[in-house]
This record gives sequence, structure tokens and C-alpha cells, in this order.
Amino acid sequence: MFDYVIVGGGSAGSVLAARLSEDPDVRVCLLEAGGNGRSLLLRVPSGAAAIVPGRLRSANWCFESEPQPELNGRRAYQPRGRGLGGSSLINAMLYVRGHASDYDDWAAGGCKGWSYSDMLPHFLKSEDNERGASALHGAGGPLQVSNADWARPINQAFIQAGVSRGFRANDDFNGEDQEGLGLYQATQFWTGPKKGERCSASAAYLHDHLGRPNLTVVTGARASRILTTKGRATGVAYRIGRREETALAAREVLVCSGALQSPQLLMLSGIGPADELRRHGIAVVADRPEVGANLQDHLDYTSVYRSADTDLLGIGFTGLKAMGKAAGEWKREGTGLLRSTFAESGAFLKTDPALDRPDIQLHFVVAMVDDHARRMHMGYGYSCHVCLLRPHSRGRVGLKSADPMAAPLIDPAYLSDRRDLDGLIAGTRLMRDIMEAGPLARYRGRELYPTGSSDAELEAAIRARAETIYHPAGTCRMGGDEASVVDPHLKVRGVDGLRVVDVSVMPTLIGGNTNAPVIAMAEKIAAEIRAG
Repeated sequence: MFDYVIVGGGSAGSVLAARLSEDPDVRVCLLEAGGNGRSLLLRVPSGAAAIVPGRLRSANWCFESEPQPELNGRRAYQPRGRGLGGSSLINAMLYVRGHASDYDDWAAGGCKGWSYSDMLPHFLKSEDNERGASALHGAGGPLQVSNADWARPINQAFIQAGVSRGFRANDDFNGEDQEGLGLYQATQFWTGPKKGERCSASAAYLHDHLGRPNLTVVTGARASRILTTKGRATGVAYRIGRREETALAAREVLVCSGALQSPQLLMLSGIGPADELRRHGIAVVADRPEVGANLQDHLDYTSVYRSADTDLLGIGFTGLKAMGKAAGEWKREGTGLLRSTFAESGAFLKTDPALDRPDIQLHFVVAMVDDHARRMHMGYGYSCHVCLLRPHSRGRVGLKSADPMAAPLIDPAYLSDRRDLDGLIAGTRLMRDIMEAGPLARYRGRELYPTGSSDAELEAAIRARAETIYHPAGTCRMGGDEASVVDPHLKVRGVDGLRVVDVSVMPTLIGGNTNAPVIAMAEKIAAEIRAG
């Protein structure tokens, strides 16, 4: 018997397990379907180039969506991290909180206690920022946040290209103002014995505390259902290989399996839309129609350019020679090329100056990225992603079957709201205008997928090539209304002793990358639980 059973050791689960087990009188069990997240490929920052495309399936679920009508019927690849650390094991490590107004919108919409001023202390508590402590940055927290010392010179050309088009440079996307172009900070160890390694949520919070006598971590454990008795969560049934085990919870079960798998687990446990549950032969514990609904994601279009500059990351003799040299440097000193996040710089910009906050995000990548790096090209080049930060389209996660080993049904419904297509057309045009600016001329070679600039041409390009930038959210919506899946304390409505703590509770997707916000959300809930 445990006090708390946590399902999923990702960005939220790692934080909760570490923080709750700080109390020696509390017994915590963490169940994780993947491994320990400590392999060399997961620790080397540039290892993501192999993991995201699915070349290490033990660390990547490699999901696929349902065919997307507005993307020419294509299935959208959905990589998600697997192992202690979750998607923080395989992401680009970009430390981005989102826009302050996004959190204020949550609070104004009924999520009391979730404004930016409410969240900021938890961001600060989590952080050990290389820039030191300030009103907007933390020092001494578990999550090391590093400056981009590894950034290639082309990043400054990208920033100047944007400046030449009338935008401004910004040296801190998490500072007073998000808008502008600049280098990203990253969740990497910048000091200590792990210097130069990826600072995943598990590396930051969990690995050093696995020896606590009151903390039990079970890897290779696939949750099959939440156990309930008389409307209360009492534990979790899980499988290790062919063996089914149970972990009982005296106080709470905390589901931290992410936007795609948290709603799946709730539905497998009889908590969700009654009609769908009955269709799969699952007894209804709580009829919650919104479980799995409200799926949002950042749809992304990428322009890719060849370049004669061999300082970029690519496939060729010079690049392979540089990588070999960089491996030794990284091993000895924790510095050099292998620390690259690939998306070394970027921007938050407005497609319309009248907007109150940026509506698009750019990721400038110092390599040719095509189809999530599943399609490789010889030579060197660079890419620029553009995504729409606040999509109007809403999809859903459902069940393909009652088998807990099956993948969830994923339908993001990309571009189902015409406003998203119009916004992404405007964003793509803006991004391509920056890519054609003078400061990038010395680097620019042939474009891999050239397109014209008319609305019709950009629409065709988007429908043919747009993909996720890996930020699904919203499928266990938080709200102050009774229809919401969880209340502002992230407690599941209709079932006692059960919370969902991860990106799935976001009522609306924040304007930025999602890892840092989820870590801060977990810090907030851990503090609330411990305060009683």
C-alpha cells in the first residue's frame, strides 16, 4: 500500500514523485511504461536527431494520427517520449514558458489560481538558470537552464534577417516581453558533473533520489486501468510483460501520462464518454463526455534550404569528421557541437501588428529537417519552422479498443477551423520573407520544396507538408465549470482521490513549447498536496 500512485514518469510525474517523496512519512509509487531514461543517446543533446524519427523505439511511442482530411488525407506522425523523463527525453530542450497572457486567460476563464502571477513562483522554484536569480529567473532549482553557447554563427544572420524586416531582437523569450527574434535557452546541465548533458525532468528531479526508501519506481510498467471502489480511485492495475500487478493508493492516484495517453487511461478505467465506453464493452464509472475532447496542437510548416556552409550540421565528410571530434570534446568537457539543440534560435512574432501578443513561433534549425528527420538528405543546410500558437481547431483522443496495450485513437483535426489555415498561410509568408532577407544570402542555397507566395500556393504547400511540432494538449480540460474533466485543483470530477497532472489539463494551448509549463504545473500541484 502506498499513499500516492503516479502513472507516468514524464515531465510532470518525475516532479511529483520527487517532491512528494521529500516527506519521509509519505510512500510514493511511480509507474513508468518505458525504461530509466539514462542511455547515452538520451543524455547527449544531439541524440534527439535519432530518437525523434523513431530509430530508438524503446524511447519513443511513435504514434500515428487518423487520416487528416485537411492535410490531403495524410496520417500525422506523433512522436512521444517513453521512459523516465517522458517527452523531455526527446524534445529540443527549449526552455519556453509561453506568454503571460495565456495563463491570465486560464484564470479569467474559471481556472482560479492559474494566472501568470500564480505560476511564476513555480517556474522560479524549478529553475537553475545560468543567468542567475532575478525577478523573472530562478537559481538553485533542480532544472538547469543553459545559454546557447553552442549556437552556430548562422543564428545571428537569422536574427538580423528578421531585424531587417522590421522585427526586433530579443535576448530573453521568458523576460518582460516575449516578442522578437533570439537564441533559445535550453534545459541542459551547464554546471556540475553532468555538464553538457540533456537536463530531462527525470535527470533534474528524479535520478538522484531513486534510493529514497519511501519511493518505489517501477519501469516497464504499462498501466491498464485505474482501480475504483464506490466512486473513489484506490490504485492502479498495470502489466509487466504478461504479468498483471496492482499498486494501491491510500490517498490519491495521479495520472501523468500526457495529452494522448491520460485520456486513454481514464477511458479504459470507465471514466469518459459513456457511449464510447459502452461501445468497447467498458463499464461506466463516471460519464465524463469531455475526456479526450478539446485536443489542440501546434501545426507547423517548414522551409528547408541547402547551403555550402559546412559549419552547419549535415551528412558529409566534413560533418562526420566534425562530429567525431565533437564526441571527444563532449565527453571530456561537456561542450561543443553535440550540445546543439538543432533549433538554436527562433522567434515569437505577430502576423498583424494590431494583435495583443505574438501569434506565430519560429524554430530556426541548423540542419535540413524533412519529415521529422525521417527523410535524410546528403549535404548541409538549414530549416525554419513556423507554427500557429493558438489554434482554433479541436480534435479528440479516443479508444481503438479496450486493450490497454493498443495505441490511442488520435484525431487532431488539423485545420478543421478555416481560421487556422489563414493564420498559418500568413505565418508561412512572414517566415519565408525573413528567409529571403539579405543577412542570410551568403548561406542560402537551393530550397528543397520551393513554393510561390500566393495564398493558393502556400495553402497547397501547407496541406502537403505541415506536421506537428509536438505540443498536443487539452484532452482532460481544466475548468471551473462542471463539464470540465478536472477542477482547478486538477481533481477529476466525478471520482474522488484522482487527479490528472500534465499537459492534457491545459484548457487552451499556451503560446510556446510545453515542457517548462508542465514542470511548473507539477511543482504547483505538489506544493498544494503537501500543504494539505
